[in-house]
Amino acid sequence: MKNIVIIGRPNVGKSTLFNRLVGKRRAITDPTPGVTRDPISEKWILRGHAVNLTDSGGVKLDIEELDDLVAKKSLSLLDKADAIVFLMDCMEITPEDQMLCEKLRPYSDKTILAVNKIDDYTREDLIWNFFSLGFQRVIGLSSAHGLGIDNLEDALLGLLDLDDAEDEEARELEEEENKNVLKLAVLGKPNTGKSTLTNLLTGEDLSIVSTIAGTTRDVVKGHFSYHGREFEILDTAGIRRKAKVEEDVEYYSVNRAIKTIDEAHVVLLVIDCAEGLAEQDKKIANLIVRRGKGVVLVMNKTDLLSGLPNEEQALEDRVRFLFPILNFAPIEFISAKNGVNIGKLLDTVLKVDRQLSKRVDTATLNNALAKWGEDYQPPRGSVGHFKVYYGTQISAQPVKFLFFVNRKKDFPAVYTQYLKNCIRKDLGFNLVPVEIDLRERERSTSNHMLGQKAKVRSAEERETEALKPVQKKTVKSAGGKAKATPKAKKVGAKARNKAKEQARAIHNYNKNKRGK
Repeated sequence: MKNIVIIGRPNVGKSTLFNRLVGKRRAITDPTPGVTRDPISEKWILRGHAVNLTDSGGVKLDIEELDDLVAKKSLSLLDKADAIVFLMDCMEITPEDQMLCEKLRPYSDKTILAVNKIDDYTREDLIWNFFSLGFQRVIGLSSAHGLGIDNLEDALLGLLDLDDAEDEEARELEEEENKNVLKLAVLGKPNTGKSTLTNLLTGEDLSIVSTIAGTTRDVVKGHFSYHGREFEILDTAGIRRKAKVEEDVEYYSVNRAIKTIDEAHVVLLVIDCAEGLAEQDKKIANLIVRRGKGVVLVMNKTDLLSGLPNEEQALEDRVRFLFPILNFAPIEFISAKNGVNIGKLLDTVLKVDRQLSKRVDTATLNNALAKWGEDYQPPRGSVGHFKVYYGTQISAQPVKFLFFVNRKKDFPAVYTQYLKNCIRKDLGFNLVPVEIDLRERERSTSNHMLGQKAKVRSAEERETEALKPVQKKTVKSAGGKAKATPKAKKVGAKARNKAKEQARAIHNYNKNKRGK
C-alpha cells in the first residue's frame, strides 16, 4: 500500500486537510499551534485505490524538549513516504517554511507543494509566489472549503503512477481482511505507559514517549500479528478527571479516547503498579462494562515494585476488593519498558476475544437453566413466586442473554446476578461481561379453549337478547339523523262517529240514485 505523508509547520491546516481527504474528523483541529504531536495514519480511498495517509506534527524552528520530539518524529516519516504533501500558508513564507524546504530538497521528486487557504478567487494570484521555491508540482487549495482537492488527487495519482480507475477487487479483499482483525484499545490515566506498550507491540515508534503527562492527544493506530492473528492497536490520550480538563484540546482528546471503546473488541486498561488503582480507573471501567466490551487489567511498571514476596498477589487482592464491577476481568502484570510478560498478556487477550465471540445453543442453555432453578429457586414476591421459563442468547460481542419470566416488574436483582454468575461459571464466559434482559412471556390459549369460550359467549348473548325489550326500529333518512318510526294513533269516539256518518251518507246517496 502506498504511503502519503502531509508535512508542514504548525497551524497551516494539515489536520484539516487530512480530515477532508479521509472523510471524517479523525485528527483534532484547533487554532492553537502544535495540537498534533503523534503521526496519525488512516486508510484513504484515492479514486478507488487504497492508500495510507499520514498527518504529522508541525515542525518548529524554535525547538524545546517536546517540540524536538515532534519534529524528529515528523521528519522520520519522509524516508518511508511514497508521496509527500508539503503544506504551506498562502499568506506568508516563514523561516520555518524555508527550513522545511531545505529538508525536503532530497525528496523533491516525490513532493507536491500544496499552497493552502486559497479560500476565494482573490487569493489565486498568490500561488505564483511559491513557484520560486523550486518544486516541480505546485497547486493551490483550500482544505477548509474543499477547493482544489481534485487537483491534489490528480497530482497524487500521477506521482504514484496509479490509474484513475477503481480497484474494486483490491477493496473487497481489504474489507475481508479487516473482518478478522482484533482491535485493541489502550486506555488509562496519563503517564501509565500506554504509548510505551503500543510501541513495543507494533515494533515501531508510533507514539511519542515522554515523561510529560498528556503527550498523546490523538488516537494513534498501529498493526501487529501474534500467533497468526492480526491486531490493530489504538493508543489513546490519558483520561483525567473532568474537573482537571481545562484546555479544549484535552477535552477533545479525552472524548476521542472514550469513543475508541466502541471501536475496540478488547480494552487494555493500563494501571501504574506503583500508584495503584485510582477513582478515574473505576469510571473508565464502568464505561467499558456498559458497552459490553472485553477488558484486561494491565498492571504496568512491575520493574518499579520493591520485590517483596506475594507483592503482586497483594495488589491483585486490593484491585478485586476495590473493583467489584470487574471481578470477572483477568489481571496481568507486565513491564512494557522491559518487555516482561507481553506474550502472556496477548494470550489472555485471545482468550477474552474467543469468549466474546462464543455462542451457546438454546437447548444447552435451558438444560442448564433447569439445573440452576433446582439449586436456587427464584424468591417469592408480594403476589407469588417469580418464575424463569426459558432463555436464549441473543448476541455475541457483546454477550447478551434474554430470559422469559412471569413478571418483569420488581424481578429480584440478586437472582439476575445469580444467573450471570452461573452463565460465567458453567457456560464458559468467565472472562467477559454478560448482560441479561428480561421479558414477560405472553399468555396464549389453545384453539380448543378459544372455541369453547366462543360457544359459551354466544349462548350468553342469546339469553341476554331474549331478556332485552324490543328495540324501536329506526328509519335512516337520506342525509340526516336516524328517526324513530311514529306510533300509530288509536281511533277516538268522535273519529268513529264521523266515519259512520260518512259511510251512511254514501249509502243513502247510492240508494237514492238507484231509486231514480
